[in-house]
Amino acid sequence: MSQKYSSVLLENAVNALATLPGIGRKTALRLALYMLRRDQSYTEGFASALLALRREVKYCRLCHNICEGEVCTICADPRRDHATVCVVENIKEVMAIENTGQFRGVYHVLGGIISPMEGTGPADLEIESLVQRVSDGGVKEVILALSTTMEGDTTGFFIYRKLSPYTLRVSIIARGVSIGDEIEYTDEITLGRSIRNRTEFALNNE
Repeated sequence: MSQKYSSVLLENAVNALATLPGIGRKTALRLALYMLRRDQSYTEGFASALLALRREVKYCRLCHNICEGEVCTICADPRRDHATVCVVENIKEVMAIENTGQFRGVYHVLGGIISPMEGTGPADLEIESLVQRVSDGGVKEVILALSTTMEGDTTGFFIYRKLSPYTLRVSIIARGVSIGDEIEYTDEITLGRSIRNRTEFALNNE
């Protein structure tokens, strides 16, 4: 039985909130009513933050991480090891690895992984920009920190093949991350050890 609303405005707000991942209609209604109970300035500030996020956030021209300028703070930091590039699926993995405090290199965000079931192919990802980054010189190691799933392994193998003409080390994070696990949900200690104990990609996949 569909929920009856006393206000079309309330129903519209619930419908909008319910489109968010992990938010059902009951939770959406609770959030909408919470907004109504707060001061108007709170809701306006909340909406303003979301609008600013959507309108003003950019993607780093080097690594595709989110930022406010042309280059993110990580890529702009001269104290980072720019010769070591850690390849991740999404921005959430950058945050997860940064929280370990174990990595001082820079990143390359693919924007997903190869998944034929979801219609995602190599051309949909930032793979060619990674190859160009290596081709430009200065990169000595590429670390593949992708989810230990079939899709993650397929993406890693594809990248490895694309980088094979270049002289550099291609490594993969240690299997302290269990098979089938996603990087963003791995605890910081395990993830940190996996980064430190990375191994040559070719030794694990050929």
